[in-house]
Amino acid sequence: MNQDSMSPVTIQDLKPIVALSELSDEHLQWLIDHSDYLEYEDGDMIAKFGMPADVMWIALSGEVNFYMNINGRQVYYFTFSNNNVSGGVGGLLPYSRMKTFPGYSYALGQVRALRLHKDHFPELEKLNPDFIQKLIGYMTERAKAFATTQLQHEKVDALGKLAAGIAHELNNPAAAIRGISADLSNRLKRNYELTRGLLDSGISPADIDKIRDLVKSRETASTEPKKRSAMKQMEYEDEIAEWLQDHGITERELAETFSEFGFSIEDLENMTANLSGTALVKMLPWLENLVGSQKIIYDLDHASERISDLVGAIKSHVHMDRTSDLQPTDIHQDLENTLTLLGFKLREKNIELKKNFYCDLPRIPAYVGELNQVWTNLIDNAIFALGKNGTLTVETTCDKKNALISIKDNGGGIPPDILSRIFDPFFTTKKMGEGTGIGLDIVNRIVKRHNGEIKVKSKPGDTEFQICLPREQKEESKSTNNSAA
Repeated sequence: MNQDSMSPVTIQDLKPIVALSELSDEHLQWLIDHSDYLEYEDGDMIAKFGMPADVMWIALSGEVNFYMNINGRQVYYFTFSNNNVSGGVGGLLPYSRMKTFPGYSYALGQVRALRLHKDHFPELEKLNPDFIQKLIGYMTERAKAFATTQLQHEKVDALGKLAAGIAHELNNPAAAIRGISADLSNRLKRNYELTRGLLDSGISPADIDKIRDLVKSRETASTEPKKRSAMKQMEYEDEIAEWLQDHGITERELAETFSEFGFSIEDLENMTANLSGTALVKMLPWLENLVGSQKIIYDLDHASERISDLVGAIKSHVHMDRTSDLQPTDIHQDLENTLTLLGFKLREKNIELKKNFYCDLPRIPAYVGELNQVWTNLIDNAIFALGKNGTLTVETTCDKKNALISIKDNGGGIPPDILSRIFDPFFTTKKMGEGTGIGLDIVNRIVKRHNGEIKVKSKPGDTEFQICLPREQKEESKSTNNSAA
């Protein structure tokens, strides 16, 4: 970077700049006289994140790339060029509330620029108030461009974090299926040996029929085991293990399988009442292998069903196979899908989930894909705010005009000094790399697009976000839809 105390810039250099095209020679000369002249080589840093924002710059040549600081990463947002969008001006513009630079600016090509300090803004406004209004217009266009880019980046970030959560959720049943497959394969191989031993023991067809009837009567018990405490289950297994030992069988696995399948000692005695000692020793391992295989098949079905449920939740959550127009949606199902996709976070912190759903909540007209971003953000934020063993409460209710959705947590609460700022763009209380990426300002905009309202109240141990959505909507025009997206 080079800086000249004596500016080599002439009035003719300024006239091609879009933002300055209507200024008189006198006003152009005023800008030259009150500005510093700088030159930057391609790639030079023009502004750094956190630096005081106290100058407006005018690019005489070249362009400037701006990268927003997002969780410590530099993310491309905008290119300042001499066009109708930015007018060839950047930095701090009059009436901007920017105090420090929110990112980094770099020269694109060789950049020649003037820098006007904000101390000269009042004099400039007196000199040419129309020019100030023109600069405010460029600032508005810049804000719109930033907001659009922000939404795009946040959607991508949110999708990435959601995909990571989905992968985490799918990994458990997938790993279970791999383990089940290996176990079932081993049991099938053992079946040949065990069946041969059973036949050699001289067991009769009538004995097999008795065993089949008893197993059939216990199939329900195997898929819906009695709820016992860990201590009670251990005592139950010990009783069966002791009975097995009395009959010459020492393998603990048999006691575990029989107790889990719902067999009692009375059942075992009824099955073996007419068997000799040799037949009993051969029959019980064969029976354990049989019912154990059935239990594995049930677990396999449960794991595959879990994967199907997750795929269904994903499909519904991302609004697949549906238009982007207003569609009646089941808010309860949308909330359930979101809780399913974030379930691994609930389990990691052992969070208690309470659901109080209004039984006759009607379908609500909504842009479902967008509204699901709201549920994802608010529930994820609540989980983030909770420590181990916290409580998350999701409630719904309804009146004649509106549906009300409440998401509460008993975490530390939002400090009063930042409560009024949580819906501001780019505002976050999270550390680098945390959160969904969809900010509360986006949540607020989505709720407003639904003609709804979002409120928050917070104190230590009780934070509640309440969303009010109308039960009826008028379809927006296509142009409105596009501008809000």
